[in-house]
Formats: sequence, structure tokens, C-alpha cells
Amino acid sequence: MKVKIIGKELKITEAINDYVERKLDRIDKYFEDAEADVTLKTEKNVQTAEICVLANGEKFRAVTEDKDMYASIDKDIDILEGQIRKTKTKKEKMMKDASIKTMGVETDIAEISNEIIKTSYYEIKPITPEDAVLELQAHPTHNFLAFINVETGKVNVIHKLKDGKNYGLVEPEA
Repeated sequence: MKVKIIGKELKITEAINDYVERKLDRIDKYFEDAEADVTLKTEKNVQTAEICVLANGEKFRAVTEDKDMYASIDKDIDILEGQIRKTKTKKEKMMKDASIKTMGVETDIAEISNEIIKTSYYEIKPITPEDAVLELQAHPTHNFLAFINVETGKVNVIHKLKDGKNYGLVEPEA
């Protein structure tokens, strides 16, 4: 890993330099070729460490303040390691999902019956049924809209009827 250490209002000693490089070895194990820019600052009684790691076209950054420079560096390394692990986990999950799809493991929808095969999440807003019709008209690809009826305070559903011109309203009885 290529490391560049800059000290602002602070002289970088050999001990600090060795400490930073030794700690960055924890980050280096995640990448084959990475660069790290380390900026160490002192302002009054606060020691600030900023570490930016560039690897595989991605940038990871952590900035912490502490009374002790070494503690600040440790916190930065912990933050960076967490960011890197999170990113790698996301990528691995995406790759795994993509590989399952390309393997043709997807089952034919005709074979599935009486099972929930898709879940959609949406926001339910308190509006009038008339406003719900307008909202549904604004989204021609949607067939229904769940909303909280302002007049009754209950969840209602407005849906397009098969004639394509009219709408139906589903309301709970009790």
C-alpha cells in the first residue's frame, strides 16, 4: 500500500509514521493495490486524524478527533475497516444474487401457486378518495393505491376497474 502522511501544525515523527503504516496493514489485507492519504492535525488539545483510502476505484474516508493522536488513528482504522467490510459484503451479495439468476435457478412462475412471490413497499398518505383517484391517474402504470381516508381515518384502497374508465373503492366495514 502506498502511504502518504502529511502533518499540519505537527511534525511527523518516526514513531507516528511507523504506527500509521503498521495500522494500515489491517486495511491493506482487503486490497491488492491501494493508496492511503493520512493527514494529522493538532488544534489546541485536540488531535485530528483523517485517513482516505483509494482502492479499486472506490474511496473510503474517516476523520476522528481525540486528545491522543494514536487513539484517533485507531478509531479511523476501525471506521475504515467497517466501511470496507460493508462494501465488500454488499458486492458479494450482489454477485451471488446475479450468479443465481444467470444459472437459471429461477423457477417458472406458472409452477408457483398460493405463494407470495413479490413484496412492494410504499407510503400511505392521509387523503380523500377523490384525491386518491387523481393520484392514481397521475401514475398510469399503477392499478391501485392504498391510502388513509381523511374522512374516516381508516385504510382504503382505490383501484381501476376493468372498463379502464372507472374506479372502485375498498373500505373496511368496522
